[in-house]
Amino acid sequence: MDYEVIVVGGGPVGMWLAAELALAKVSVCVIERLEEPIPQSRALTLHPRTLEMFDMRGMKERFMKHGRPIRTGHFAMLDTRLDFSVLDSSSNYTLFIPQVITEQVIEEHAIKLGVVVHRGEEVVSVREQEQGVEVVSVRASGPQANVSVMTAAYVVGADGAGSIVRKQAGIAFPGTDTTLTAVLADVELAVPPENGIRSEYTERGGVMIAPVSPDIYRVILTTPHLMHVPKDVPVTLEEMKTELHYLLGTDLGASNPRWLSRFGNATRQAETYRKGRILLAGDAAHIHFPAGGQGMNVGLQEAANLGWKLAGVIRGWAPATLLDSYHDERYPVNTQFLRNTEVQTRLLDFTPAVLAHRQLHEEWFRHPEINQSMAEQISALDVCYPAAGNIPQHPLNGKRFADFELHLPDGMTTYAYDLLHEGRFVLLHLAQDNEVSNEFRHSPLLHISYVEAVAEELPVGWRDVHTVLIRPDGYIAWAISMKQTDILSVIKDGIATLV
Repeated sequence: MDYEVIVVGGGPVGMWLAAELALAKVSVCVIERLEEPIPQSRALTLHPRTLEMFDMRGMKERFMKHGRPIRTGHFAMLDTRLDFSVLDSSSNYTLFIPQVITEQVIEEHAIKLGVVVHRGEEVVSVREQEQGVEVVSVRASGPQANVSVMTAAYVVGADGAGSIVRKQAGIAFPGTDTTLTAVLADVELAVPPENGIRSEYTERGGVMIAPVSPDIYRVILTTPHLMHVPKDVPVTLEEMKTELHYLLGTDLGASNPRWLSRFGNATRQAETYRKGRILLAGDAAHIHFPAGGQGMNVGLQEAANLGWKLAGVIRGWAPATLLDSYHDERYPVNTQFLRNTEVQTRLLDFTPAVLAHRQLHEEWFRHPEINQSMAEQISALDVCYPAAGNIPQHPLNGKRFADFELHLPDGMTTYAYDLLHEGRFVLLHLAQDNEVSNEFRHSPLLHISYVEAVAEELPVGWRDVHTVLIRPDGYIAWAISMKQTDILSVIKDGIATLV
């Protein structure tokens, strides 16, 4: 084998997966078709759960210094904004940051961990063999094409909507084709929004404006004139300015376009995220209308979910069947996510009936409980994975691990997310139980960090927690209540079941 894992696709999802694997000491190579990252930033937002994920690896500040926190989000361009500030998270905001910077930070992190990156190579064949997967790629630069053949135990396709990995694996990609389109323009504005962000929606159309950089603004337009223009028809600056003037009475002095694009609402999802030794992540697994800035964030969460599982199987401490849980956990979450974007798409119309539905949604989102529920859904803070195996029953099982202050036996203070910097399981003992301490304090656990701590303020639902096992991706594998009998035996059984 040349590598233990080959990741096809060097965007943020593929590169983050590679970094997670390298953190677990897995040899990994990324094959990327482009010689250089594209200068345009398709995505502009990092959502709360993604920021929490980066925080768990000690990387959050690397993104924060390049971004702008925004305390609200949108649903289908409704005037009533989603309030992220009320979310129970240390990252209760969306971070506006160009994707090109996000990719740069992730790639630097991955390379530092030892990830090998092959740029300018296009994968043309992916073939599963008995003990691995053969990947053939072609480097087209120069007078002659150079063919490279590599093998790995597993291959992950993070190579976008037209994924060669998905096609070669014979994985179906059912869904719906584009029925409406919108326009994206990254331009300079002589008259930028007063607060940097502007959103308006009437029977004439909808427009959203947000900063990409100090000089560049992203303008998203959807109007009755635009929504049925085929996706492959090029966008012109004049078209964009005409529609802006139609909507706002001014074209805002738009000029010097950096990127003009037309995008649609095609929605598809791979029928399975795993087929043997081949797996899918990101746009290779699902495509959708880019509503709410969720796409890249969802893909990054998939990478976090898959990374430790692949590492466990490759290192031999987990059975290959653990990889099935990647599909079992992420497919339902992403099905709900695709429904969310489809609902938003249905609200992006201008008929009297749709405008009435928009008004109804406006009224719903003025209720704090409904507003918070949707904010949690879009930010991925509501994700809860089903409990697996013969584990202790507790309401926290499968939920996200929240950050809170911990006091350690040596008198030091730390935060919960700091415990996950190494990407290992964490057995967090909060009860000062001598029997448990004596068992684990001086007996290192393979793949698990044992931590004793006390907390003055615990998150909701944690008051009765004796011991909790945290997965490397920051979800609670299981928690044990103070009321549990024979706790040491239950802990050992819980570890044996999952690790």
